[in-house]
Amino acid sequence: MIQVVLLGTGTPNAEPWACFPAYALICNHKTYLVDCGPGVVRQCTKGFYQGIEDVKPQKLGHVFLTHLHSDHCAGLAEVILMPWVLEREMPLHVYGPAGTCQMCHHLLKAYRIDTSFRDDGPEPINKTGLETIPHEIKEGTVYQDENLRVEAFRVSHGSLESYAYVFYAEDKKIVFSGDTCPVDIMQKIAKDADLLIHECEYTAGIKERTVPWQKYHQSMHTMSIDLAGCINQAKPKLTVTTHRILHLNYYEIPVNMEEVRRREDALLKEITDLTSYKVVNGHDLDVFTLK
Repeated sequence: MIQVVLLGTGTPNAEPWACFPAYALICNHKTYLVDCGPGVVRQCTKGFYQGIEDVKPQKLGHVFLTHLHSDHCAGLAEVILMPWVLEREMPLHVYGPAGTCQMCHHLLKAYRIDTSFRDDGPEPINKTGLETIPHEIKEGTVYQDENLRVEAFRVSHGSLESYAYVFYAEDKKIVFSGDTCPVDIMQKIAKDADLLIHECEYTAGIKERTVPWQKYHQSMHTMSIDLAGCINQAKPKLTVTTHRILHLNYYEIPVNMEEVRRREDALLKEITDLTSYKVVNGHDLDVFTLK
């Protein structure tokens, strides 16, 4: 049995109703993170308290970063440090694009006061759980163990080196898009997937933005109507939208949750009006079980 847990489904807008992007794939009680936005360790603890035992922080040993935008990786310090404080004994392996090694090195250096105190002081802490092993990836198979194989594919998110990941576990295929504008490769890698986790934007909402912002979003992200086209070509069994950019004005006045839900429903309808394949909006701590 495979479980995919949506730890965070939000965006850089820091919405109070959705944590920053982070997902957990669980296979044979081993946990693999895809992205780690801020708050990911607390979300894992929330999931554990809701009965998802395998997302407890001490089990976080592998992280796959789609790209190095802060909303997707600013929780890396948490994943390095906090599970170790909570007595994780295994090293942490971090997979990601160029810059991943530098990021891990400097995070450990930045927190040296904390880690040296715990390591050398009276705290009965282990010596192995802080070890962080970064791996800078290219396209192709980037990881394999007794449970699964992971392939990375380059997608398009401006000039930033960005990857989608495909997990082959048991007889299932699970795809994480990362952040990307529409690319032909997505139709290929998501072909007949059991589960496609894909970012998405509210197409009608983008008209409320200035022209420069419209051009930016259309070149960096996937509009709902374009995601529908991808689904029609790839034919995944289930698509889950995350990282939904709704084009709300978040910081003029507090956003009304009724409007959030209205736009989320409208975004989903933009997709389902154009495809007969199953699509749902994902929310924090949703669990999808593949048997």
